Amino acid sequence: MIVKTLHEAGVKSEHAYLAATASIGLSLASWLASSRNESLERADRWGIFVGEWAPTFFALGLALANYERPAAALADDSPAHIVHGV
Repeated sequence: MIVKTLHEAGVKSEHAYLAATASIGLSLASWLASSRNESLERADRWGIFVGEWAPTFFALGLALANYERPAAALADDSPAHIVHGV
């Protein structure tokens, strides 16, 4: 339901992958900025907090990529097709 709503709103898997990659960079940047202005423990918390977004965005990207695939491509990934190489 969420994936369908995001897809209908124009969000594509590439957008989610880009957000995940950006959150990794933002995690590093927030840690660096916080470590200069705050205690190391607080900087670690900021870096970890932002870094936890990446897996969520990657998961949304995978879900959107599966949603974007045509039905014929999904049928080609049947277990019999993969095992027998038909």
